[in-house]
Amino acid sequence: MLLGFDIGGTKCAVVLGKVSGDSLDIVDKVSMPTTQPPYEMIEALFTTAEALLAKHGLSNDGLAGIGISCGGPLSSNKGLILSPPNLPGWDKIPIVKMTGERFGHNALLQNDANACAVAEWKYGAGKGFENVIFLTFGTGMGAGLILNGRLYSGTSDFAGEVGHLRLSDMGPVGFGKAGSFEGWCSGGGIAQLAQIKVRERLQVGEKVSFCDSLDDVGKLTAKTVAEAAHGGDELAIDIYNTCAEYLGRGLSLLIDILNPQVIIMGSIYGRAKSLLDDRMMQVIHREAYIGAHEVCRIVPAGLGENIGDMAALSLAVMSKE
Repeated sequence: MLLGFDIGGTKCAVVLGKVSGDSLDIVDKVSMPTTQPPYEMIEALFTTAEALLAKHGLSNDGLAGIGISCGGPLSSNKGLILSPPNLPGWDKIPIVKMTGERFGHNALLQNDANACAVAEWKYGAGKGFENVIFLTFGTGMGAGLILNGRLYSGTSDFAGEVGHLRLSDMGPVGFGKAGSFEGWCSGGGIAQLAQIKVRERLQVGEKVSFCDSLDDVGKLTAKTVAEAAHGGDELAIDIYNTCAEYLGRGLSLLIDILNPQVIIMGSIYGRAKSLLDDRMMQVIHREAYIGAHEVCRIVPAGLGENIGDMAALSLAVMSKE
């Protein structure tokens, strides 16, 4: 049996899985909100994992591998989580050592983007390709890079931190930088952009269909805006058009630099593809080198909503190789 831990800024999950031929199957999982301090949260994850193993009549000896997927930055070599912006307080957490001491197996740690890239490359929309970029496009924005058929993590595990790229002098803040790729293209960034545009309307007495008052501006989320946009709301559509503009700019940089065969985007892109594609592709055709963008497909994650679980389990598979 394989054990996976998916640690995210909004929620965490403990997953059991197994390899069946060329496929990787989820056997069981438990999710929980990321609401506790780091060491208490890790204890909750470990306790949940032990309960899951017991439920299926297994002990630590029945584990074939353990994978840990977590928002970066982190050090996979040292087994440390290093202050991810979406996990405040998780500073130099020795997660691999803690897992090994608890379960008696070495665990493989990678940032969530790398883990998802491996999962999509092995079992999803990247299967059969040699040059794959995976973009998280969820709570944050990070990239996992499969180059020439291998996971590329860089000299110090910071390859793929595309959310830190500055796309404009000013704008929503993401990854500690105003106007960053993550600021414009993430759940938190879209919420910030919505709050700015909605506040502008409300302060001059205009009505906004998806926000009744200034007191509610802080409650806006990317999901709220997407639902309004799908319903035809002009302001909500404009917010997603702005996101799509910067998404196209960011993707154009990646296409020109890395010349991938496929760019796979998770989370928000899968749910809001129809709101993003037209403007995004207009920008790519304008900005990216034609010989590069013509050979690059842009697709949603093939593993859908299971991608976080599959990412952690894919690392568990790698940990025993």
